[in-house]
Amino acid sequence: MANIDELLISYREEFLRDLDELLKIRSVSALGADVPRQALEWMLAKAESFGLKTKNIDGIAGHAEYGEGEKLCGVLTHLDVVPANKKEWSCEPFALTRKNGRMYGRGVADDKGAALAALYCLRALKESGVKGNRVRVIFGTSEEIGMKDMETYFTSEPLPDLSFTPDSEYGICRAEKGILHLEISSEKANNTSLMQFEAGSANNVVPDTAFAILDCSDYEEHNLQRLADAAGVGAFDLRFTIDGLKVTSHGKAAHACEPEKGVNAAAALAQIICAVMGTDAVGDLCTFINYCIGKETNGRSMGIKMRDAVSGELTVTLSRVHITEREASAVLDVRYPVSFLEEVVLYQVKKVAAREGLTVRVIDSEKPLSLDENAPIVRVLKQAYENVMGEEPELFTTGGGTYARVLGGKGVAFGPVFPDDDSRIHNSDESIDEEKFFRHFSICLEAMNGMALYSEQE
Repeated sequence: MANIDELLISYREEFLRDLDELLKIRSVSALGADVPRQALEWMLAKAESFGLKTKNIDGIAGHAEYGEGEKLCGVLTHLDVVPANKKEWSCEPFALTRKNGRMYGRGVADDKGAALAALYCLRALKESGVKGNRVRVIFGTSEEIGMKDMETYFTSEPLPDLSFTPDSEYGICRAEKGILHLEISSEKANNTSLMQFEAGSANNVVPDTAFAILDCSDYEEHNLQRLADAAGVGAFDLRFTIDGLKVTSHGKAAHACEPEKGVNAAAALAQIICAVMGTDAVGDLCTFINYCIGKETNGRSMGIKMRDAVSGELTVTLSRVHITEREASAVLDVRYPVSFLEEVVLYQVKKVAAREGLTVRVIDSEKPLSLDENAPIVRVLKQAYENVMGEEPELFTTGGGTYARVLGGKGVAFGPVFPDDDSRIHNSDESIDEEKFFRHFSICLEAMNGMALYSEQE
């Protein structure tokens, strides 16, 4: 691998320039398909400039390919990102900023950095003349909003025989929890004093800000201010507007697969206004949020607290709230252990919601994933990691949802973030340690080379 490793070193400055260009494409999938499509077109054009075969599938997914062998191997990546509030960043979110040994930018860790690295690894295989199986780097544009991109892609393209997605942490993620995104709504908005409640911009993020507008008395305003002061400096802001008293809650964003790492601004806001205004004033949905979800992340008050030995505890995130004088809805992100059934979780949530006169709709769902520790792709990735790091990777499970779950049991999540690197994925100042990222670059190349040379006789 000496020659191929030297290629990686020679690519470094070119790669960083390209990464800056890619991050500047504001491919927030929650805002529509047009800009994520631009990122896909940019990536495929870059692949063609490297002399690689490419294919665009309906502007929603595509791939770059090298090799002529019998087996098809894949590296699945995504080019869409979650929103970024520029006010909360210490640098421009949609550009590459290098400082203090780290690379900053929305998507640098999830998942544009790894996507571009995989493309450069494919280039290295080609330029070093590796002969073997076909290797594809597959690009999606809607991973953050339900993975319909891969559903479309694999309608016309075959599933790879071996594959991984660099969209998680190291070591090897052999199991992923099931995911349910649920909309809970009220047929009638019966909130008499709650004029508006807004929180969240994505279904899979702990909201870091929320606000409510209230028609309240001086006495109620006084009690709200007392509770806000008791919560600590910066937790709540109160100010009068032409529409009423506006109460803004400030929390901390986090990925919904790890809600305990965040502070849910929407849940905190529901708690304070319910405590002062009363259930009739805030309506059925806000009351449900406060009493049946609250600040919990384990689903206990809804009766869905559960765990298993493989994947740990179920988690619940209140990710979005939209309440006006005419309509009321909220979105829950539920991640349940691999040994449990979606139907069991959904039945219980519906039963609890029905008691409050609320309805539940499934926005999207992903079944759990679990691979045997001796699966061929696990063996290939173990060897790749050991070749670079000098030790075997650990096997672990996650609450995160990656493309691995669409791969028919022939793929897992693998990198790019090392466990001791706080990359603040889905949060402000998303970043990754630069030297560790280029170590991932080497591991990714070893893994892709291993897949290219894999045969059943191994």
